[in-house]
Amino acid sequence: MNDDETMTVPEKGPGQEEPNDEKEPSFKLDLYFWMQALAVALVLLILTFTLAGRVIKVVGSSMVPTLHENDLMLLQSIGYTPKQGDIVVLRKASFMAEPVVKRVIATGGQHVSIDYTANTVTVDGVVLDEPYILEYMTDPYLRNHNMSISDIDVPEGSIFVMGDNRNNSSDSRDENLGTVDTRYVLGRVLCVLLPFQHFSIIK
Repeated sequence: MNDDETMTVPEKGPGQEEPNDEKEPSFKLDLYFWMQALAVALVLLILTFTLAGRVIKVVGSSMVPTLHENDLMLLQSIGYTPKQGDIVVLRKASFMAEPVVKRVIATGGQHVSIDYTANTVTVDGVVLDEPYILEYMTDPYLRNHNMSISDIDVPEGSIFVMGDNRNNSSDSRDENLGTVDTRYVLGRVLCVLLPFQHFSIIK
C-alpha cells in the first residue's frame, strides 16, 4: 500500500448497532425478573415456617371443586381456632391414615340439620348459602349405611365437617368420624401453592 493511499472504513448500515447496546438492556431485564422470582420465593418460605408451619398435599377428591387431588396447601397452624366456613386439615388415625381436608360446617354448641330432599344444610335454624359445593346432594345412606348422621348437636370443643364434593366425601356424617375434637385439627388452609394453575387464596 502506497503512502498516499488511505483505508476507508465502511459505514454502518441502517439497523446495525453495537452488540453490547442490545445485550445490556436484555441482561438487566432478565436480572430484574429473576430477582422478583427470588423475592416471591423468599416471602413464601418465610410464610411457610413462621405463620403457617405446615405444607400438606390434598389426598382424594372430597373437596372438589375448591381443592383438587395433589394440590399443595399452605396451612395456618399456630394460634388457630376453627371457625364456621374454614377449610381445615385434620388427622384422626382411627378414621383415616392420611390427613383429611374438609370444610367446617359448625362449631361447638351449634346444631346441624341436613335435608337431602331440599338440598340444604341448616345450622342453628339458618340455611347455609353454599355456592362452593360441587353438585346437588344425594342421601349417602343409600350407598353407605355408616353415613347416617344428618341431625346433631355439636359438642363444645368439637367441629362438624363436610367435603364440598358432598356425594364423594366421608366426613362428619359418617358414624366412624362424627364430630371432630379440635385437637385433631392440624390447621386452616390459607392458599394453594402448587400446581401454579391452581394457585389461589382460600377465604
